[in-house]
Amino acid sequence: MNNGAAISVRGLTKRYGDVEAVRGIDFEVRAGEVFGLLGPNGAGKTTTVEILEGLRTRTSGEVRVLGYDPDSQSMQIKDRIGVSLQATNLPEKITVLEALELFAAFYTRNTSPHQLLKRLQLWEKRNAFYSTLSGGQKQRLALALAMVNEPSLVFLDEPTTGLDPQVRLEIHQLILELRQANCTILLTTHYIEEAERLCDRVAIIDAGRIIEMGTPREIQQRTLGNSLIELQTASALPDPLPAFAAAGKVQVPEDRRSMTAHSAHPARTLVDVVKWTDQAGIELVDIHLKRPTLEDVFIELTGKRLRE
Repeated sequence: MNNGAAISVRGLTKRYGDVEAVRGIDFEVRAGEVFGLLGPNGAGKTTTVEILEGLRTRTSGEVRVLGYDPDSQSMQIKDRIGVSLQATNLPEKITVLEALELFAAFYTRNTSPHQLLKRLQLWEKRNAFYSTLSGGQKQRLALALAMVNEPSLVFLDEPTTGLDPQVRLEIHQLILELRQANCTILLTTHYIEEAERLCDRVAIIDAGRIIEMGTPREIQQRTLGNSLIELQTASALPDPLPAFAAAGKVQVPEDRRSMTAHSAHPARTLVDVVKWTDQAGIELVDIHLKRPTLEDVFIELTGKRLRE
């Protein structure tokens, strides 16, 4: 079933009584890629991940993780994966090094705790109590605990939720380093910029179903296709406007001091717009190109914002 994929999922469902949290999803995660499950809270992301990790049984469907069935071979899977949950809580008086050595003892293989702490910039905190760590340090420790067994596959469930922007960038850099080391990563997030920056491919999940899947650029082009060219001018634009190269819908407000043009070939349209304003003696105040984001895609597909 897995065809060499790190994760293979076919027809996965999960019900809690009358509530169907996961409604027959299919996807594969290729070895060595960063795959994102993107969706709002309650979409089914965490339930799906917990099934893959062997923490929760599925209602139906076929699942393989590193070639194993998480329902019947969870111990084999847990020995080879790393997991960083949405929230990691350790005893307040355990030290950083003690926590890492404790977790290392759970596995049949592990890396050097000392090297791991140095790599994750926690060496200076090795003897510090868990309760004294900052939010960013706790998250770096959670990543260290997920990597202590040299995993083939790492699950990161909302790894930067609640962190300030600087710490989020640090975590992003660590994830990029893991990708460069050819580690397979399944990442869940509701941060658009996180998925666009880190993921090779994403699956957009809403209400327990996958509604789009592919690279961020593929999904943007397939769903929306058009970019926006927005300009502001010092004086009112003439009426009527010319037909700009490759432009679709063109919108102008009542004061005619701005314009928005939709284009499937924005470079051609942008050149034509700038050439026309120059020849017509129109003074540009501002002009910029806006490509569709995954947030735009999600609104188009579901009618709501990702973080609602």
